[in-house]
Amino acid sequence: MAKDLKPHIGIFGRRNSGKSSLINLLTGQQIAIVSDTAGTTTDPVKKSIEIFGIGPCVLIDTAGIDDEGELGCQRVEKSMKVLEEIDCAILVLTENRIDEPEKQLISRMKALAVPFLIVHNKADRESLNDELKAKIEKECDSKILDFSVLRNDDITPLVELLKKTIPESAYQKVSLLGGIIQPNEVVVLVCPVDSEAPEGRLILPQVMAIRDVLDNECICVVLKETHLQQYLNEMPQPALIVTDSQVFGFVSKIVPPEIPLTSFSIVMARLRGDFNHYLQGTPHLSQLKDGDTVLLLESCTHHSTCEDIGRVKLPRMILKFTGKDIHFEYVAGLAPILEPEKYAMAIQCGGCMSTRKQLLNRTNLFVNQGIPISNYGMALAYMNGIFDRVLQPFMK
Repeated sequence: MAKDLKPHIGIFGRRNSGKSSLINLLTGQQIAIVSDTAGTTTDPVKKSIEIFGIGPCVLIDTAGIDDEGELGCQRVEKSMKVLEEIDCAILVLTENRIDEPEKQLISRMKALAVPFLIVHNKADRESLNDELKAKIEKECDSKILDFSVLRNDDITPLVELLKKTIPESAYQKVSLLGGIIQPNEVVVLVCPVDSEAPEGRLILPQVMAIRDVLDNECICVVLKETHLQQYLNEMPQPALIVTDSQVFGFVSKIVPPEIPLTSFSIVMARLRGDFNHYLQGTPHLSQLKDGDTVLLLESCTHHSTCEDIGRVKLPRMILKFTGKDIHFEYVAGLAPILEPEKYAMAIQCGGCMSTRKQLLNRTNLFVNQGIPISNYGMALAYMNGIFDRVLQPFMK
């Protein structure tokens, strides 16, 4: 799933190039369907595996980049969309062939800054020639490996090449609160329960925060905002309080200024989002004018209610804060963003259902055009007058 923190590796190539067979060889399991019939893989298929030296990964098998017809073009488009969420790609070639489909894919990978390596498969039938090898390594800035899945070649050279290609940052252990909290400290997590809270469970950032506090050898206290005052009156002072952004106004009035305070959305932005550009763009809320359009970016699709943070509470607060006639538009999930230049500002949710790669590709549409971007938590903090306070834990 996109929310997974494991590095994502996409496998691309023509139909019948051996992509699915390569995945089965890497995993040591019959994960992907293998057939001589062209176009067997129709949609991206994900599988979590463990690669020695890298750790847990997600492999994504994609449809052939040379697919044809109306449905084929849609399948190719889905394969290309995978590039927006992966940390590394493997392009599978055969028969010393690199033509327009491969060139288009390579061009797209370079545009999205996706590191990639190339595997020349079916070497049992036709080995990689020196001319193509030299051309690829020069023009594509990529290494190429001659390989045969059919004869069950040793995968060690492929794994070693993959380890050199995938960014080290993609598989380093990350922490929501690393560097902010110290072992044995008390951390309080404020989790409101309203109509937006999933029935019988917590939302993903809250669950991630609980685990992260425990991983940092700290004491985790989870409570509703209605019990926060009681806790502060009766229990030891916490080293940090993390709250849901939508109750910033209520919580910030209760928590003494000497206790560090931030939100789940902001710590998620630090982990996955474009934190520095959010930081720079948030104050633009004070510069919005009549007639401006603000785009709200949601990473997931969900049923909207009267308590929806992105579609109800945040727009309502922006209208009240600015006193301007602001228009709002919304993009959910991975829906395309058309005409980003028409927006005065974009505000991204915490991104718990997206990979860092997906979020950066999305926000770069605005950053590259000089359009201010913010984050739900930072925007709410700014409008509540506590922007500097909730960012203080990250400024150490």
